[in-house]
Amino acid sequence: MRHGETEWNAARRFQGTSDVSISARGRRQAEALARALRPRALVAAYSSPLRRARETAEIALAGRGVPLTVVPELAELGIGEWEGRLADELGEPYRRWAQAPLDNPPPGGEPLPAVAARVGRAIEAILRSHAPGGPAGAGEVLVVAHGGVISVYACEVLGLSLNQLWRLRVDNGSLTVVTPPRLLTINETGHLPP
Repeated sequence: MRHGETEWNAARRFQGTSDVSISARGRRQAEALARALRPRALVAAYSSPLRRARETAEIALAGRGVPLTVVPELAELGIGEWEGRLADELGEPYRRWAQAPLDNPPPGGEPLPAVAARVGRAIEAILRSHAPGGPAGAGEVLVVAHGGVISVYACEVLGLSLNQLWRLRVDNGSLTVVTPPRLLTINETGHLPP
């Protein structure tokens, strides 16, 4: 699932690895996620180390007794010189990146193949840990991350080029359900408040 909205999301300011908190709207999204997750028998949860993901996970899991583990490899992709900047002020370089991010990375940004590799390693470790007979016990897990991370992983599962990354919509507070090697749903938002 993707973390709740931040003030930076609302302003269309690039967050990347900047460590910002969720907004009041993000908290409402996390509370809606908690309600949507109630029927699921979660055995564990994993989160990006960035505050917006951790806060979302903590709210969504409140009172459930589900252990939350922070996984550094689930952090959002670094966007270099664009961090903290508004999308509208970047002009043509942003438009090229939005159309083909693999071919047009932001200056100083983390290469998408490196993001895919670290996210893939993290998800594989989680899957091994929760496989039948695994050390953490089999069962359904929750992963709370970021739009870029979820989109990169979805591209990998679907066998898409990373240039297709931004063609996948992953809203704040949405659920994406994956049972590797299948992507079951992406960007479920029916549980979110208007």
